[in-house]
Amino acid sequence: MTSPVVGWVSGRWWVERLRAPAAAHHGRPLPDEPVRSVWVHEVDRPALVLGSTQEDDVVDRDVAAALGIDVVRRHSGGGAVLLIPGEVAWLDVIIPVGDALWDDDVGRASRWLGYVWRAALADLGVGGAVVHEGGLSCGPFGRLVCFAAIGPGEVLVGVRKVVGISQRRTRAAARFQCAVHRVWEPRLLARLLGLDEEAEAVLDTAVLEVRATPEDIATAFLDHLP
Repeated sequence: MTSPVVGWVSGRWWVERLRAPAAAHHGRPLPDEPVRSVWVHEVDRPALVLGSTQEDDVVDRDVAAALGIDVVRRHSGGGAVLLIPGEVAWLDVIIPVGDALWDDDVGRASRWLGYVWRAALADLGVGGAVVHEGGLSCGPFGRLVCFAAIGPGEVLVGVRKVVGISQRRTRAAARFQCAVHRVWEPRLLARLLGLDEEAEAVLDTAVLEVRATPEDIATAFLDHLP
């Protein structure tokens, strides 16, 4: 069930918090006149979210139905993301066209965001994080699973991904969708995608969990916004 939107001002940013199914979060349109905003999302039930270009048949629908996991689609690209209530921090960052943080170059556009996340992670006790400034690197399962790929602006510790960022652009704004896993579920993700044990082992080493509450992760991020 969708909860009322709670909004407040944080520095130069408008911040909103909403608890709802993943489909409702992803289906929410941008305002007609967007401003610098952060949408703090809470999912109220599990969901596997497919990227905009992924085929429907990558998911084992029988497994998803048996486990009570919604299968939904987002408008931004990339691989699948598993959202379990309480196990992931999910924030959308909205930058209107013409804002000082706007960049016409899609590859550079999220770079500043990665550095905000790196500073936030340091506050949460996650050291040694680096921002990926190169292009998309998919690896063997990156086109299937979001956190098995590395994209511009995303944050790593060693070879493990900590912050995933996908991007959607309209004529009015860019919408950056950011996710941080508190708990990583490679076995469940492999079952949903029909992957074998070898693939599961690869996914197991793809992510660094951040042992902080979603609220603390969001607060640390907001504290470092320009």
